[in-house]
Amino acid sequence: MTAKRQVMDQISLHPLRFEPIYQYRLWGGRRLASLLSAQLPGDGPIGEAWLLSDREDHPSRVTEGPLKGRTLGQLLHQWPEQMLGKMAGHFRRFPLLLKFLDARDTLSVQVHPSDQQTQYIPAGESGKTEAWVVLEAGTKSCIYAGLKPTTTKDTLRQALANGTVADRLASFTPKPGDGIFIPAGTVHSLGDVVVFEVQENSDVTFRLYDWNHLDARTGQPRPLQVEQAMACIDFAQGAIGPVAPMVDEVKPVLRERLFDCEQFGLWQFGAESPFRVGAERTPRVLVCLAGDGQVEHDGAHYAIGKGDVLLLPAVVGACWCRPHGAISLLEISLPEGT
Repeated sequence: MTAKRQVMDQISLHPLRFEPIYQYRLWGGRRLASLLSAQLPGDGPIGEAWLLSDREDHPSRVTEGPLKGRTLGQLLHQWPEQMLGKMAGHFRRFPLLLKFLDARDTLSVQVHPSDQQTQYIPAGESGKTEAWVVLEAGTKSCIYAGLKPTTTKDTLRQALANGTVADRLASFTPKPGDGIFIPAGTVHSLGDVVVFEVQENSDVTFRLYDWNHLDARTGQPRPLQVEQAMACIDFAQGAIGPVAPMVDEVKPVLRERLFDCEQFGLWQFGAESPFRVGAERTPRVLVCLAGDGQVEHDGAHYAIGKGDVLLLPAVVGACWCRPHGAISLLEISLPEGT
């Protein structure tokens, strides 16, 4: 055994902080600069900040401590039981991808396949169910989610041909705090909003319509995947609006459950007094939306502030969050696996 391996084996896992990974998107803006401490690159449109990613092309890396520079995938490979607990062995990679989105302009009208539509999913990918928490809403903000009643394949194809797709989409004006659940197969888009997104760890997107956008880098429209999108649409999916939060606790913390599905769970906390986060024998992810404080584990304190993400490995278990004043925090759970 090498000296380096001996040192790594002696490292005790703890709450882990990761660097955001910024992504150029033609529909993006610069509003993520006020949400994250890491400086935005260049002066072009940044549409996404990947907060936690176990993808080969864009892997999240630990920002500090003895594990600095290690990717999320490397951690799962070296410490599967400690990282995933009772979920170890269920996943080839970390099953979720977490992001902030700044949609200055409107995203393409798109759809994602479900896990069961394997003929449309490349090897190594999965379907893509996702959900959003609205953080900011501009004066022109709009969320399109689901189809209007009586929309069929034929009427949607006709709308594509004459440029009236928006007339076939259900829509609403979002406000900060709204939670929107987007099951795979749902036609959707959004614009002039900043959101937090939790999704299955998949990059499979089929564009149905792109509002005649041109990519400033190429001067060309982006490719569409109309046939794949049409095949994956759930035409029985009607209009989708904000979810009604389920209040799990009021004191000493307001704990609301926004999403609880096969792919992930998400709770929102609002508190000024100390409260418990995390769970025994299972990993959890914390994302701070406002305020700051410390997460306490094994006698050590880990700072958390606006825009920060902390992964709590399963071995960490439940621990305390001690706010400095008011704090708003999201906690995300992983699928149980089968």
